[in-house]
Amino acid sequence: MLTANPGSEAATSAGLPTDVSIAVLIPCYNEEQAIAAVVANFRDALPRADIYVYDNNSSDRSAEVARAAGATVCREPHQGKGNVVRRMFSDVDADIYVLVDGDATYDAPSAGAMIAHLLDERLDMVVAVRIDSEQAAYRPGHRTGNRLLTGFVARVFGVTFSDMLSGYRVFSRRFVKSFPVLSGGFEIETELTVHALELGLPVAEWQTPYYARPAGSQSKLNTWSDGLRILFAIFRLYRSERPLPFFSGIGVILALISIGLAVPLIATYVEEGIVPRLPTAVLSTGLMVIARPARA
Repeated sequence: MLTANPGSEAATSAGLPTDVSIAVLIPCYNEEQAIAAVVANFRDALPRADIYVYDNNSSDRSAEVARAAGATVCREPHQGKGNVVRRMFSDVDADIYVLVDGDATYDAPSAGAMIAHLLDERLDMVVAVRIDSEQAAYRPGHRTGNRLLTGFVARVFGVTFSDMLSGYRVFSRRFVKSFPVLSGGFEIETELTVHALELGLPVAEWQTPYYARPAGSQSKLNTWSDGLRILFAIFRLYRSERPLPFFSGIGVILALISIGLAVPLIATYVEEGIVPRLPTAVLSTGLMVIARPARA
């Protein structure tokens, strides 16, 4: 895993090949206060890129503002960031894809350097590692949740990223067109990370500034509910990608519970010749029966 020097993130697209098509993909839900700045900043950073804003049932003027700023605006009626990313990856054809949130918290000038790094090193994904530029940029709850989830994924899948939930990434066409989007919400960043780790794809990180949201703009991420959904997504992906250790672990847990329930019953039977708690004995037996195929 490579992490680039934060002092080099200001590169623009001046040195990028002219024959490489670039698409900037911006999921958008009620970002009227920020979306125009995001489109303008990426237009300045990547003048030759096509910029797409996918509106996800916004109740404000996000779509109108994005269109006025010069973006190609599309609509995804199925609610959730995962659904938007699925639609983007399916609809848009390009050589290089830049995925970024529409909240104006990510550094657009870093895109050129991230793309150059992807091309130079023949990578499939470069993830922006957020470096706080303002005290209010990164809420404590989100920071703690990100660290816990990143640490959990590192334990489950091995070497991982330092900012697993970053919403700013650059992809190769091969990654985008082969990625099976399964989640519907904010779990999408987890899926992108695990997909790369499980397939052993060449990836890297790139340190970029991270800014506070514009005044009047609010985060759509709920620390607790979305954190639990992300954690569930990790378990689901672990079950599908590592079924043997997953179900073996369940089997071991059930077997230990069964033994814990059975020991007092066996001791009583040895001493008194009776089984005083028949329902507990049945439960213990049932758990051990279930544990055996789970271990297999």
